[in-house]
Amino acid sequence: MDKADRKDNYLDFIPFHDDKIRWDKNDKEEITLYIENKGIFNRLTQMLFKKPKVTQIHLEGMGNYIWPLLDGSRSIYDVGMLVKEKFGEEAEPLFPRLIQYIKMLEGYGFIKVLKN
Repeated sequence: MDKADRKDNYLDFIPFHDDKIRWDKNDKEEITLYIENKGIFNRLTQMLFKKPKVTQIHLEGMGNYIWPLLDGSRSIYDVGMLVKEKFGEEAEPLFPRLIQYIKMLEGYGFIKVLKN
């Protein structure tokens, strides 16, 4: 089977934070993402409806542990192994949940994923 016949394994992909997303971690190890609301539509809603210029997104549960691991140095598989080590059975079913979470973050534009 040549390279063109193989399907890419999503677990080998490398996730990393989008440079446009600012984030920080508080003393309780909770992550907050800061999303700047740009563009004409956002400017109008800021003026008319007093929408904030920056939206804060507070991660919960395992997301607080996973987010810092998405630094471009680990594959999704590697992240999964660290999650399993930290949370054990609580993380199961590990890879379906992790892949869904990664795809959700990517869909919102919070992270990017590269093929390894």
